Amino acid sequence: MTTTVAAPPTAAPVATPKVRRGWTQHGMVFVAPFLLIYLAFLVWPTLLGFQMSLSSVNIAGGNNHFVAFDNYVEAFGDPRMWRSLWNTVLFTVLSTIPLVFLGLVFALLVHNLRFVQWLWRLSFFGPFLLPSAVVSILWLQMIYPPDYGLINGTLGTDVLWLGDPAVAMWSMVLTTVWWTVGFNFLLYLAALQSIPQHLYEAAAIDGASAWDKLRSITLPLLGRTTALIVVLQLVASLKVFDQIYLMTGGGPQDSTRPIIEYAYDVGFTDYRTGYASAVSYILFALIVIVSLGQLRLFRKREEAAS
Repeated sequence: MTTTVAAPPTAAPVATPKVRRGWTQHGMVFVAPFLLIYLAFLVWPTLLGFQMSLSSVNIAGGNNHFVAFDNYVEAFGDPRMWRSLWNTVLFTVLSTIPLVFLGLVFALLVHNLRFVQWLWRLSFFGPFLLPSAVVSILWLQMIYPPDYGLINGTLGTDVLWLGDPAVAMWSMVLTTVWWTVGFNFLLYLAALQSIPQHLYEAAAIDGASAWDKLRSITLPLLGRTTALIVVLQLVASLKVFDQIYLMTGGGPQDSTRPIIEYAYDVGFTDYRTGYASAVSYILFALIVIVSLGQLRLFRKREEAAS
C-alpha cells in the first residue's frame, strides 16, 4: 500500500507595501518649515542688503539709483572706516585671548573642586545672563566713575577709565571679559566632564603628575572644543556693539568706535543706507575670512597630530 504525503499548503504571497516617493522619503516635509524661515529671514535679507550696498538708497528719501561698487570704493578710501575697523580688530585681539584662557582656567578649577560646585558655576556663568544694558549701567555707575568708582576707590587712583583714549579700549575689554567669560567657561566645563576618567587613572598608575595629565591628556582632548570657542569668540568680538555704544558712544575721540557703530551712524544718522550696507559687508567678508582661516588652521593641526 502506497502512502501519499500531502504537500504543505502554499503561503499566500505577502503584498509589498508601496514606498512613497517624494519629499516624505527624504524628510523634506519636516525640514520645509525651517527652510522657509531660513530663506525668509536670513538669505533674502542678506541678498537685499547686498543689493542696497550697490545703490545710493537713502532712508530719508531722495534719488535711488544703481552705483555699482562706488560705495565700496568710497569705504576703502574713508579714514573713519579704517579707524573703526582697526578699533574692532584691536578689541578682538585684546578680548579673545583672555576670554579663551580664563574660560579654560575657570573650568579646570570648578571641575577639580569637590565642594559647592553649583556656587562656583553660578558665579562664573551668572554675569553672562545679564542684558547688555544692565552690565553697562553697573560698570558706568559703580566701577568706572573717577571720583567714587570701585576701581579708583580701591587702588587710590583717579584714572578716567572711559574718558582717556589711552585706557578706554582696555576698559571695554575688561567689562566684556567679566560679562561674557561664563559662556566659554560652560563649554570647557562640559568638555572636561566628557573626558573618560580611566585615562587619568591609567596615567596616575604610570606615575604621571598633575601637570603631565593636563599637558598629555586634558589639553589634547580639549582641542576641538578650543577650536570651536576660538571661532565663536572671534566672531562675537568682531561684532561688538552694545556695550561700547551704551558706555562710551565710540569715544573718547573715536578711540573705541567699532565698525558696526560706524555703519549704524552712517545709516541712521547720515541716512546713507547704501553706504552703510557696503561697510557692513566689508565686516561680513572679514568675519568669513577669519572664521575659515581659523578652522583651516585647527584642521591642519589635528591632521599633523594624528
